[in-house]
Amino acid sequence: MHELALCKGIIDIVNSEAEEKKFERVLEIELKVGEYSGIVTQCLLEFFPVAAAGTPAQDARLTVSLVPASFKCPECGYEGAVDRKKACCPSCGSYGIKMLSGREFFVEQLKVE
Repeated sequence: MHELALCKGIIDIVNSEAEEKKFERVLEIELKVGEYSGIVTQCLLEFFPVAAAGTPAQDARLTVSLVPASFKCPECGYEGAVDRKKACCPSCGSYGIKMLSGREFFVEQLKVE
């Protein structure tokens, strides 16, 4: 249920930007969420109206784009997706893979008026 706290953090960002940039209303908030972030998108969408009530984002649309996980193998140089069940390089079988993307969580864009 940490998604409610994340929504409150999004609203903190909105409020800060509204104060700094002097806008009254947010139409849309675009988020980027990594495949391996541990964030449940559906929970974000459900909790957002509660967190946004009484703020410039009260009637804003929340859109979430998933950032796919990408890995690099230092052994063979492979870059790309990895089978979650095996967690090894699909090219050479090494377990020394490093995650390049997939843990992101950030506000990509605010559409305001």
